[in-house]
Amino acid sequence: MTLSIDHFYILVGLLLAAVAIMNLVDRSNPRRFTTALFWGLYALLYLAGEALPLAAVGALMIGMALLAGFGGVKAGQPKAMAPEARQASAARLGNRLFIPALLLPLVTVIGATLLKDVQLGGLPLLDPAHITIVSMGCGAVVALIAACWLTRATPLQGVREARRLVDAMSWAVVLPHILAVLGLLFSEAGVGKAVAHLTTTYIGLDSAFIAVAVYCLGMALFTIVMGNGFAAFPVMAGGVGIPVLVGVYGANPAVMAAIGMFSAYCGTLMTPMAANFNIVPAALLELPDKNAVIRAQIPSALPILVANIFLLYFLMNL
Repeated sequence: MTLSIDHFYILVGLLLAAVAIMNLVDRSNPRRFTTALFWGLYALLYLAGEALPLAAVGALMIGMALLAGFGGVKAGQPKAMAPEARQASAARLGNRLFIPALLLPLVTVIGATLLKDVQLGGLPLLDPAHITIVSMGCGAVVALIAACWLTRATPLQGVREARRLVDAMSWAVVLPHILAVLGLLFSEAGVGKAVAHLTTTYIGLDSAFIAVAVYCLGMALFTIVMGNGFAAFPVMAGGVGIPVLVGVYGANPAVMAAIGMFSAYCGTLMTPMAANFNIVPAALLELPDKNAVIRAQIPSALPILVANIFLLYFLMNL
């Protein structure tokens, strides 16, 4: 039997279902019913998303957005180790605490390189279509086993810690998933063609420098809106990068794509929509200002974005 990405979807779905149940029975959570419903709906998407009608999947995501938007997702007070016990365990383990974290990338690399051609019974061991993601899933399982062995804890404690992290990150956990869908929606809706029409109609792209500036700034702005550079890329590449920079000015497609994505990452540094980069760290560190990470990154993001415009202008014809 081939180990596929669907097996890890089931694991993620079961973990989210456990988070939902733990929140449901946690009377310290002021919104335990709506919080449990939110994570239960998300679990259902992983467990049965492929079997559900597309309209039902869309309705579930809209329901989750409404629950989060109206403040229905709150954190409870999950059971955790006492600070004294946590410090004693950390002192006992020392640097061995890093072993599970290091096993995750190690197993991922081994699976994606050394095991990619391994077969059992004539079938590939790991799904070749999603070899890296499946290998990362295997690495996560191996890391969990190693963590339980090192800390002498049970997998249930791992689930409790997962619930604690999910509660801390709240609805922002779902944002990358939704933003990826938004990028596909923009692509299917022809937003790239609309951008191409607007830029060629209302902006004078007879100057190569202006075209480069529009492309790089557009990559950053669309990323700020969507929170995902990979979602912004098909819009701006299809609207300006390919038809104007490559088609008109003969830009090297590889240079156009690479520096364009770098410009998009500048937008990532400046937006709360990139919650997994900018909002989640502030929540995990319990910073009083949830936008503290963004405020610290803007002075770096803006000069880099300007530098990208000049880099692309001078390097695009190499």
